Amino acid sequence: MQITVGILGLGIMGSAMSGNMLKAGFRVVGFDVDAGRLADFKKAGGEIASSQREVAEKVDIIVSVLPSVKALDEGISGLLASGRQGLILIESSTLPIEDKERNRERCGSAITMLDCPLSGTGAQALTRDLSVYASGDEAAVQRCIAVFEGFARSHHYVGEFSNGSKMKYVANLLVAIHNVSTAEAFVLGMKAGLDPAMIYKVIGDGAGSSRMFQVRGPMMVEGVYEPAGMKVSIWQKDMKIISEYATKLDCPTPLLAASAAYYTAAMAKGLGNQDTAAVCDVLEEWARHLRAGVKAESK
Repeated sequence: MQITVGILGLGIMGSAMSGNMLKAGFRVVGFDVDAGRLADFKKAGGEIASSQREVAEKVDIIVSVLPSVKALDEGISGLLASGRQGLILIESSTLPIEDKERNRERCGSAITMLDCPLSGTGAQALTRDLSVYASGDEAAVQRCIAVFEGFARSHHYVGEFSNGSKMKYVANLLVAIHNVSTAEAFVLGMKAGLDPAMIYKVIGDGAGSSRMFQVRGPMMVEGVYEPAGMKVSIWQKDMKIISEYATKLDCPTPLLAASAAYYTAAMAKGLGNQDTAAVCDVLEEWARHLRAGVKAESK
């Protein structure tokens, strides 16, 4: 039997996830405030909804991948307006825990909201190379496994609601640091006269590699940071959320704090719409190592 799934948010992540669910044989009903994204979704085989409410009227399980608290608030309002009971919402956005918990309370008994952030970039989403950190009602999570497997490589049940976001913060802290360390390593190697493609091949085969080295290294080799798997401007939001949460816990995160300056510098260079791998461009400029024909702003 064909499973029908709803999706709220068809940006970089949401469009890739819906595309993989369509390939896996799901019927997917989607909504986004951006008409262009809806048009692309329809071309890919998705069924357009005119509102969040219409999505809720047509499906039992919904995935939300949204850019802001405002978008989540509006999404929940639309779902509740349908009057449907028994909906499950797989909330996969990276947002403050208190805002997710507030919206879970709003859902009441009508919607079982799960906190299920994703580990992976937009590029990884395209190849179904995501991991789901699922938290909340365990029975509802079990009902969603087939959906997880439609857009993700793996899924982990991590316990009570909000544990998913906590795990995501831990993951993104490492991503932020590993991305900058990858760029720093490439710039050191290039300034020493090593070919960047050789750096990627050799270091990627040894103890110095990391998941971010593997994922973002190819962009740094080419010096081309578009299309973005994760835009620097959006990443700034994620960094702020993690830093503020760590502050609430009185937990020092000195390496995260140190890496934040590189992303801010990328914003200052006008690279906000480019991939976070563009921190390599920042470090190349600081090191006065400018590759011929490579300039991130012009890509």
